Amino acid sequence: MRLKIIAFAIGVAYLQTRQSLPALPLVVAILVGASLLLFCAGRHRQRVRPALSTLCWALLGVAWAALLAGQRLQENLPEAWEGRDVELVGVVASLPQRFEGGERFEFAVESVDPAEAVMPRRIMLSWYHGRRDGEWRQGLALRPAERWRFTVRLKRPHGNANPYGFDYEAWLFERGLRATGYVRPHGGAKRLDDLVLRPGYAIERLREVIRASFQEVLPNAPYGGILAALAIGDQQAISAAQWRLFRQTGVTHLMSISGLHVTMVAALFAGLVGWLWRRSERLMLSLPAPKAAIAAGWLAACGYSLLAGFAVPTQRTLYMLSVVALALWSGRNLGASRSLLLALLLVLLLDPWAVLAPGFWLSFAAVGLLFFVGTARLGADPGWPGLLARWGATQWAVTIGTLPLLLLLFQQFSLVSPLANAVAIPVVSFLITPLALLFAIFAWPPLLQLDHWLLSGLMGFLEWLARWPLWQQPAPPLAATLLALLGVVWLLLPRGFPARWLGLCLLLPALFWPAARPPPGEAWVDVLDVGQGLAVVVRTAEHTLLYDTGPLYSAESDAGQRIVVPYLRATGVERIDTLVVTHRDTDHSGGVVAVQEALPIGRTLSSLPELPGERCAAGQAWEWDGVRFSMLHPQADDYQRKVVRNNNMSCVLRVENAFGSVLLTSDIEARDEQALLARTPEMLPSDVLLVPHHGSATSSTADFIAAVGARDVIFPVGYRNRFHHPRPDIVERYAGRRLWRTDADGAIRISLGKGVVLSSYRAERRRYWQGAVAARSEESP
Repeated sequence: MRLKIIAFAIGVAYLQTRQSLPALPLVVAILVGASLLLFCAGRHRQRVRPALSTLCWALLGVAWAALLAGQRLQENLPEAWEGRDVELVGVVASLPQRFEGGERFEFAVESVDPAEAVMPRRIMLSWYHGRRDGEWRQGLALRPAERWRFTVRLKRPHGNANPYGFDYEAWLFERGLRATGYVRPHGGAKRLDDLVLRPGYAIERLREVIRASFQEVLPNAPYGGILAALAIGDQQAISAAQWRLFRQTGVTHLMSISGLHVTMVAALFAGLVGWLWRRSERLMLSLPAPKAAIAAGWLAACGYSLLAGFAVPTQRTLYMLSVVALALWSGRNLGASRSLLLALLLVLLLDPWAVLAPGFWLSFAAVGLLFFVGTARLGADPGWPGLLARWGATQWAVTIGTLPLLLLLFQQFSLVSPLANAVAIPVVSFLITPLALLFAIFAWPPLLQLDHWLLSGLMGFLEWLARWPLWQQPAPPLAATLLALLGVVWLLLPRGFPARWLGLCLLLPALFWPAARPPPGEAWVDVLDVGQGLAVVVRTAEHTLLYDTGPLYSAESDAGQRIVVPYLRATGVERIDTLVVTHRDTDHSGGVVAVQEALPIGRTLSSLPELPGERCAAGQAWEWDGVRFSMLHPQADDYQRKVVRNNNMSCVLRVENAFGSVLLTSDIEARDEQALLARTPEMLPSDVLLVPHHGSATSSTADFIAAVGARDVIFPVGYRNRFHHPRPDIVERYAGRRLWRTDADGAIRISLGKGVVLSSYRAERRRYWQGAVAARSEESP
């Protein structure tokens, strides 16, 4: 059975790596054929060869995942209805999440006007404030379980596509959100019902009431948002600085409702009910105390999961606990490995997309390690010394066991994580979280105030630990990660097993895998997909240049922290030799602070007087590892002139080697193009051109395009952006050349080595849930 479940899981995971789904008749044929083969073999008591049986289960995994994926893909927003005003009636189906300038929430669609419009049943909407706070939102506060009529503008799911980046499209797909959009400001939004009585909506309303009570008791408390997150799963009040602290100390999993919290709550309730049950002879006669404890623990886990919003991670945990509870209730000893694998099977049957989430792999790995090291072993001391020794062994096992996955998925590891978790896990699990839940039930303010005092002490301890550095390195390849996992198993074998130290040797490739760099004389130019903005990473054999840092998304979010820094970390960049910030516009300079805080920078070139460093100016040039860099614009005396637009001061950089050249133009406009033609026409011809100003109507003059003569041109644009970039007439001017777009192609790699070769991330890593990108120049929701 174990091998069959593993084969089924491999089949499910394999399907999630495919660019397209198999045809429905083929899926049905596989399901029927494999099922009949296994059924007939079992009915006639014939032994199917293990290899054939394993293959059948793997095919069942592929077919099952394909069947569910096909059903979900049918709920798609047609391209014809993107960017059009549509009137919807539906229910606010989730707790609204506030952000700077608005709220974001899930919306369950009930009816559509016009009737011929085809809409998914569940979408993600944003509702923005007006130019002045409350301008058109006064008196229209959102609450869960309310029925509303909105005029909205939608688009199909789309996210930034970068190596080692977060797959927003997969996240939406797993949650069944098949369109995103925004409420039109003057569309006559109207509340139709104050409360729609359905179980799921009622739970969301209860969560909102509890959140309000937390805010009322702790209105300005620094850690009130963490307590609310532990009680109801609402993380909106946790600041970016606090998340950074949790990452540095390796306790991020504790500050949001995870499998650990659900399991601990279930264990506490089971223990309490079991103890109370044994106090009553009548109750003991009606139902054995162990079964009563099992039922109470499962009900507590179910209730806590619902209170937390029944998010995907809590769903997985509840499924796992259900398998264990059912086995214990029936009195069957399934064994640790079989219980874990049955839970895995149940999770994948209900949610085959769970394999896309890093938390899926980390949670199953952690539980498996706990089972592996927690089994009874000879010579174990039953007293307090033995308990402390087992606790230390557990911490060691989880720390070393999840290390390979952490390096593969996040490229960093907190060196103080074992100590931080040794203190934080019992404090959060047995004190802070239960007190937060008790306040959610009884709403007695002293409970929450005591809880906040305890949390303040823990946060002080974590801040002290955060002074230690993080282990950061390039992402190891999959082969090195698998080898490291084998080393973990070998290392954690029982004491006395010979040559356990060999497990450490198997960990070394994942820990010290060298960063990939181009050979001397070559260069890699990566145009990252940051939305409507620009960020370009240029790497030579020994040096790195960052050309712009991407846009500012909100007060606490920018492309620097979300895309640029994670990409640099994953590719092994430990230092930026030169940072070029071309001009002041926030779609180019929005991530500069995050980059400066994350990495040492050798030299800064920019046209921003307020930014420390040198001013970029025509004539600046340098050479790294056989690759030459030349600054072409602006001129030094331009800084003395009164320039109307920031775009006119954009730093223009040319990168060239023996194999080809790339011209990076940022946001220059027609007058700047003419100045370049008059001043340095011999420096303009290039193999690849980064189109000026994202393809706006103010740039890309015919003379400039002809002078550059690029074979490949790249438009760095956001999907359905509000500026209508690139303009159709500008795209026509580049006819005859190969056109690349970050909204359609994702991150684009330009390899200057033995020729000029371009490749796109979406083409190399396309998945079946990624819809075709079209009508990109229209207005974006």
